[in-house]
Amino acid sequence: MRLISWNVNGIRAVLRKEVFHPFLDSLEPDVLCLQETKAQQSQAELELPLHEQHWNSAEKKGYSGTAVFSKTTPLSLMDGLLPEVIVKHKVVGDAFGDPNTEGRVITAEFEKLFVVTVYTPNAKEDLGRLALRHTQWDPAFLDHVKTLEATKPVVFCGDLNVAHTPDDLANPKSNVGKKGFTDEEREGFQNFLDAGFVDTFRLFTQGNGHYSWWSNFAKARERNVGWRIDYVLVSEALQSRVSSAEIHPDVMGSDHCPVSITLDI
Repeated sequence: MRLISWNVNGIRAVLRKEVFHPFLDSLEPDVLCLQETKAQQSQAELELPLHEQHWNSAEKKGYSGTAVFSKTTPLSLMDGLLPEVIVKHKVVGDAFGDPNTEGRVITAEFEKLFVVTVYTPNAKEDLGRLALRHTQWDPAFLDHVKTLEATKPVVFCGDLNVAHTPDDLANPKSNVGKKGFTDEEREGFQNFLDAGFVDTFRLFTQGNGHYSWWSNFAKARERNVGWRIDYVLVSEALQSRVSSAEIHPDVMGSDHCPVSITLDI
């Protein structure tokens, strides 16, 4: 199974740039997980004869949203976090809105595993959404995937909006305490690892210089001044079955690039 995750930063913009289908033909994903689709399915006019499409769009038009395209029909599909997890962690939102209405999570169940795609809320420049991340979202999402894992192994992927270590961004010193590199956000990611999930890219590649997002300013992508904030994590039970994990910076069309794993199942 080749699984690819990509924050497209607006699927309609990517389609207008005529890069989506060449990307799909080149990398041939069995499962494709998208974040920040910023559209309803009816607005995208996307024909994929080899893939079934499932969209979870935000109630707010042109904002957030996720999608899963799969060659194999999932056994089940669920939008959002598990209801009991929402209640337990009091995921009720903040002044910016209710993350439960922002199309941020899709869970697809297959015969041997769950695939979960997530678009994690951004902490905001002024850290106005950091409390939501730290006290509501991150603990709830971890509970969501651990609850699923009690049934079968889990692969989760997406834009987690955090650089885990200094190796995951080009300028760590100047970004300490800023959105995406606060202690609270980094702790949230570390909690995934402490719970037994595996950062697949780091199974194969160490060190810095490997990024999945670049600012649109100051030729950041051309100079590779970026952040690794897009991930694929797997249950420990799947670690030995991951035969590759890659970042694809040559795929243009968004300020993020795709990340992928190949899984022997």
